[in-house]
Amino acid sequence: MGIPRPPSLPIPSFPVVLLAILAVVAGASAASIYDLVYKGCANQQFPGAGAGGSQQILAALSSSLISQSSVTKFYKTTTASSSSGQPIFGLFQCRGDLSSSDCSACIAKAVPMWSSICGATVAARVQLAGCYALYEISGFPQVSGTQMLYKTCGSGGGSGGTGFEEKRDTALSSLQSGVTAGRGFYATNYQSVYAMAQCEADLSSADCGECVEQAVQKSQVECGGASSGQVYLDKCYISYSYYPNGVPQGGAGSGGGGNGRGEGRH
Repeated sequence: MGIPRPPSLPIPSFPVVLLAILAVVAGASAASIYDLVYKGCANQQFPGAGAGGSQQILAALSSSLISQSSVTKFYKTTTASSSSGQPIFGLFQCRGDLSSSDCSACIAKAVPMWSSICGATVAARVQLAGCYALYEISGFPQVSGTQMLYKTCGSGGGSGGTGFEEKRDTALSSLQSGVTAGRGFYATNYQSVYAMAQCEADLSSADCGECVEQAVQKSQVECGGASSGQVYLDKCYISYSYYPNGVPQGGAGSGGGGNGRGEGRH
């Protein structure tokens, strides 16, 4: 399961692992698509001898991703190598309910954060509430598509009131079939509970459904009776929120782009 990666090339013998620097978005109902959810940086810089060439390739990749975000909500590419650098894989995805203009604006915000957050590391990942953008050097270690990378739960258990967990579970139970039928993105509400799920766009329907099923199960375990939660696996995410006065018109607008690397990868 997972997206194709370029052929592995030799990488330095030192450990190359993406570490998490976590930042949690504010209350889901007030979230902007530009809010930072979490971020991850490799613990290794580009080797000194190839840093110049790699940075040129990364600049070209950044320009390509930002350009493509005006015409599509999902895009992946691999840059050509140069005499002083390795190929670099890049990917972005916007939330399925964003307009084309919002998607483009979100990616234009996320991509420059690579360098401001991580510097010249061999891989970086920025997850905003409305999109994510990722790059990694060819041969970068991969993780399971259903590995949990990051989660955030609302404060306290039982805050959704009497019968909340039953309402939440009813809303969540429709996500697996919803993403399968909805080509990887689905949002729904049930009795003041809003739920949303999204898979990485090139997953098969079966892999997408399996990933969302795993995310739902993890959210129920990790968040208990909390009135809101977001669980990010490597290839999908789910989000839910309880609105005692009713789900806002147009949905809650919480959540993120899908895959990522954060909590749990060491």
